[in-house]
Amino acid sequence: MKTEFNLVATAAAGLEAVVGREIRDLGIECQVENGKVRFKGGVDTIIRTNLWLRAADRIKIVVGEFPARTFEELFQGVFNLDWENYLPLGCAFPISKAKCVKSKLHNEPSVQAITKKAVVKKLQKYFHRPEGVPLMENGPEFKIEVSILKDRATIMIDTTGSSLFKRGYRTDKGGAPIKENMAAAILLLSNWYPDKPLIDPTCGSGTFCIEAAMIGMNIAPGFNRSFACEAWPWVDKKLVQSIRDEAEEKANYDIELDIIGTDIDARMIEIAKKNAREAGLEDVIKLKQMRLQDLKTDKINGVVISNPPYGERLLDDKAVDVLYNEMGQTFAPLKTWSKFILTSDENFETKYGSIADKKRKLYNGTLKVDLYQYFGQRVKRHQEEN
Repeated sequence: MKTEFNLVATAAAGLEAVVGREIRDLGIECQVENGKVRFKGGVDTIIRTNLWLRAADRIKIVVGEFPARTFEELFQGVFNLDWENYLPLGCAFPISKAKCVKSKLHNEPSVQAITKKAVVKKLQKYFHRPEGVPLMENGPEFKIEVSILKDRATIMIDTTGSSLFKRGYRTDKGGAPIKENMAAAILLLSNWYPDKPLIDPTCGSGTFCIEAAMIGMNIAPGFNRSFACEAWPWVDKKLVQSIRDEAEEKANYDIELDIIGTDIDARMIEIAKKNAREAGLEDVIKLKQMRLQDLKTDKINGVVISNPPYGERLLDDKAVDVLYNEMGQTFAPLKTWSKFILTSDENFETKYGSIADKKRKLYNGTLKVDLYQYFGQRVKRHQEEN
């Protein structure tokens, strides 16, 4: 089996640079592209990036890339790849996904079928199995993906399994929640640090608060879940355990954090409390039912993060207009606080009553959204005290 792999971390549009920064923070060189970040490494890198990346979707092995303008080119390209270095005899290797964009080959089911046929042929040849006898696929699963963009095929194996946003702590979510990795990315894009107070006044199921606590305590986001590659026979179980032990040692459970989540809906607060409990953070995060208009604080230099109702979450336009206007009025006295508000409403600034210092385009699933960023007036704490 191989000792070094070509890898990609996939990411939602607009978050690639965040993922790139995370990978570099792990000491890994990388290249940021649209929708993904490329890097190289061994099995330890595959485990470590799955375990630690907060904003990525998946970690995939790039088995190969080649031109594929015809089905024959696709078959030969797949057949010529070194599958014997990835797929042990008896493993399951479904072609789980095919995506064709701006390419002569556009029938995705046919692309999947041709790819499967080519991999089977290659393994039959390598393992000296007769062509008429099907390969047994009752072992660990290696999900293969095919992407053809502008007649160039990229063949990958997913190492992650369930998407990285599935941290394992969400017991319930309520309506249209923000994904965990999107919440983490927005926190990483903000100017919040663990020594600052953080308030989410529309906390819903508590995702921002939980992700902030995990960042503040340096808890690996993948610590409470497993990954597809951990079941592969060539992934050393002792290596996996040592990397997990290393992550546990890096966590700082003694740090004092000031994280508050509020919501007008008492049912959502109960869900948020359950999720925080599942994450082992119920004593770290303060969660309470409260109207947004009642938010007041004497603390300084804090950060407000909010994902208010928008898009499919709208009850009615008038109610949302009122909410955004109340946000502007409620947050206005918080002069030293920075505010980061995510919404798809293109007229948000008018309703809020203030033009953002910065606006960043993101995608929450397929929905285009903007992160409106308002930066607080920085005041030194001793000045405030005097």
